[in-house]
Amino acid sequence: MHLFARIILLFISASVFSQIDSTKIASEKFVPDFTAVDSLYREDQFYFSFTYNILTSIPKKLNQNKFSLGLSGGFLRDFPLNKQRNFALAIGLGYTLQNYNYNLKVSESNSVITYSYVDEDSFYDKNKLSVNYVDIPLEIRWRTSVPESHKFWRVYTGFKFSYLFYSRSKFTGDGGKNLVVNNPDLSKLRMSAYVSAGYNTWNFYACYGFTPIFDNGSIEGQKIKMGNLSLGLMFYIL
Repeated sequence: MHLFARIILLFISASVFSQIDSTKIASEKFVPDFTAVDSLYREDQFYFSFTYNILTSIPKKLNQNKFSLGLSGGFLRDFPLNKQRNFALAIGLGYTLQNYNYNLKVSESNSVITYSYVDEDSFYDKNKLSVNYVDIPLEIRWRTSVPESHKFWRVYTGFKFSYLFYSRSKFTGDGGKNLVVNNPDLSKLRMSAYVSAGYNTWNFYACYGFTPIFDNGSIEGQKIKMGNLSLGLMFYIL
C-alpha cells in the first residue's frame, strides 16, 4: 500500500513539474523582440490632409470669399517593388470633404435647380457648397526610408478616383435660409492628380481635379464648368 502511494505521488510530482516547465518554455518562446529590425516594413499606410480649396475655370462674376477648407483621410496599402523597399506602389480607400465659400447662390423650386449671383449690396452670413467623396487613390512612391528610422524624404504622386455621395449648398442671409441637398447637377464621378512631397512629418500636398465639380447647370447663359485645386499639408502614420 505504501509502495502504491509513493508511485502515485511520483506521477503527480512529475506532472506538476512538467506543466511548470512547459509554461515557462511557452512564455519564453512567444515574448516578442521589439528591438528587432523589420526588414519587410511597409510605410505611410494611414494619411490625413488639410487643404485650402481654390476654384478654377470660374465664371466672370464668381468670387471666392472666406477660407475654403478641405479635409481628407484614409488607408493606403503599401507594396514595395525593390529590395531596399524605397520604391513602391500603393492603392487605398479614403474620404474627402471639400468646402467652397463663394457668391454663387443655389436655389431649388419644384425640383428645379437655379443659379444666381449674390448681389454685392446684399447681406449674407453664409453661402457655402460642401461636397463629400469616397476616394480610391492609386500612387507611385519614392522615399529614402530605411528599417531603422521613420524619418526620411518622400515624393508620392498618383491619381484619385472619387465618388460624390453627399452634397449641400447653404445660403444664410437676406431672404432667410436656403438649403439644397444632393444637387443632381454636381458630377458624381471625378478624377484628380496629386503629389505629396516632404520630410518626416511635414509634407506639401497639391491635388488638381480634371473633372469639373458641376456636370450640369448654367448661369446667365454660361455653363458652370469650374474645377478645383487643393493646396495644403499631408501627414502619414505607419
